[in-house]
Formats: sequence, C-alpha cells, structure tokens
Amino acid sequence: MAIKLFIVDDSAVVRQTVAHLLQGEADIELIGSAPNPILAGPLIRRQRPDVLLLDIEMPGMDGLTFLRQVMESDPIPTVICSSLSTEGSRYAVDALSAGAVAVVAKPRLGLKQFLEDSRRELVQTLRLAARSRPRPVAARPPVAPAAAPVSTRGGLHALSMNKPVLIGSSTGGTQAIEAILLALPADAPGIAIVQHMPEKFTAMYAQRLDSSCAMNVREARDGDRLERGVALIAPGGLHLQLRKAGGQYFAVVRDGPPVNRHKPSVDVLFRSAAECVGRDALAIMLTGMGDDGARGMKQLHDGGVRTMAQDERSCVVFGMPKEAIALGAVDDVLPLERIASQILAFDARG
Repeated sequence: MAIKLFIVDDSAVVRQTVAHLLQGEADIELIGSAPNPILAGPLIRRQRPDVLLLDIEMPGMDGLTFLRQVMESDPIPTVICSSLSTEGSRYAVDALSAGAVAVVAKPRLGLKQFLEDSRRELVQTLRLAARSRPRPVAARPPVAPAAAPVSTRGGLHALSMNKPVLIGSSTGGTQAIEAILLALPADAPGIAIVQHMPEKFTAMYAQRLDSSCAMNVREARDGDRLERGVALIAPGGLHLQLRKAGGQYFAVVRDGPPVNRHKPSVDVLFRSAAECVGRDALAIMLTGMGDDGARGMKQLHDGGVRTMAQDERSCVVFGMPKEAIALGAVDDVLPLERIASQILAFDARG
C-alpha cells in the first residue's frame, strides 16, 4: 500500500516541485497539499495522511503551532522542511522536540534546484517517517530527576572519576536525549552524543538543551575535554571521536566521508572509544532508523564496556537498538524513563 503524503507549505515552488519529484515513486502517493495549516486542517481530518511534509514559517498559523496540535492526540509522522537560516534552524529544533521525526533543510535561494538535487534524500526521509511511531506528547513517559552521587564538580573527583558515557541516536532521538539530560544533575558524568541531524542545526539544538538542563550542553569542538557536568553534541556534517591523554578524554572533531550514510556517525564515536576507554565506560543506543552504531557497540561490548539500548515500546523507531541487540552487543534493554537513573548508578560504582 502506498504511503499517503500531504504537504503544508506556503511556497508553491515547494508544493509543485515535490509533486513532480514523486511522480516516479510508486510507493508514495501525494493525496493533497495546502499553503497553510488553516486550510490543511479540514483536509487532513477528512483523509488522514501517513506522513506530513510541513513548513515552519507560514502566514496565518506557523507550522510549529500546527505540529503541536497534531501531536497532542493523534500524531502523524511529520517531516519538517525548514530553511537554513538561524531562525529557521531554531524553529526546526523546536519542531523536533515537539515530535517531528526528521528535518529537510532547504536554502532560501535556489530552492527548486536544491529539491531536485536532493530528491533521493527527500524520498528516503519520507519513507523513513512513514515507518516511525510518534507518540502523543502527553503520553511520553515522564522521566523523574535522578539523585546525584556525592561529588565535587570541577575538583579532584572530576579528574579522577572521568568515566565517559556515550550515546548514539537518530529518528526520535532529539526528544529522547532531552528527556535523559533533563533528568540528570549538574555533576553527572561527561557525555559524548551523536545525534543524526543536519549541519547548522546541532549548535541550535545544543543551545536549546543547555538552556533547560542542569548539565552544560554544547556542540563539541576539537580538543574539548569530556568532563563531569558536560554533554558534548557532535556537530552536524562532522564526525566526533574520543582520544585519551593523561587519564582524561578529549573530543576529536574531524571531517571525513559519511559512515553508514551518516556524518556524524555513531559507529565512528563508538569505535574510537573502543580503542581508548578500556572497561570503564557506558554506551547507550537510543531510538533511530538503520544500523549505525551497532558494530561499534559490539566492539565496545566485547571489550568489557557496559552497553544499553532503549526498548521498543519507548522508541519512535526501533531500528538502531534492534540491530545492536541482534548483534549481541547489548547488556540491558531499558525503557527511556530508566536510562538516566542507570547512568548515575553506573557512575556511582566507584
């Protein structure tokens, strides 16, 4: 059965170009389009689509407000089509946190040519979205703040107890990561995170998390030390690795070819960690499509690192965790709401 797509975008160029690009895709049916959410609402209620392709900046009602309405009761997998401007990036990150499953970044100029050049990526993203299971906002599991182990942030304890936590995620991961970090105290162990996200959006995502979390959250820079109370987000379009020097762990941020079709890649982070962390680390695989990170997690697991995966019930897409589990790379499969407390239990082992 074909995937039923509905487009909400005030740009006639976007609506027409996407319709043209999908003409050769037998498994995707464009059932309708509208220039704004006000006109789209009644049409969507009459014939519920499998996927929404939604712009953010529109007259009458913005896409973010519309998305929140959609996600409240009967969520529809939604792909955001957002500009690469600072404002567009901020709204796109807000949309991911509100339940959108993916973002297609678009330029303000040369839009038609960009969409034609990005046809394959757009089609794959729509197919990916159709396989996701976004959950009503009110139904997302609450994650209670976890109690912190006794420590002295920034002092001798911070240097001697540097036990890194590694997190990999993709579709649905922006919400999952936010839930975990919101539940962690200011002196939680250092965390290195790879979230599949377009270039230019990761800095905005890190800023959003930093403004709401007790930990310091920032986009990773080459040479950053992974220390207590800090979460480093891999920059979109670059790979994040770890290196060890003087008993401490440092970020290595480098360009390079995509790995498993992704840059940053979870496998790149996990494999670099496998070469330097020994046994005293924790690796976590969250919701996401595909198999990126599964082989790197297997390498960590075989080296004695404790590994966890998010369970199917709480995942938007049970792809990356499922692949890691199938490889025998996972020690524990846990619901999202238990992961923060397990991070601190790992940290408290001494």
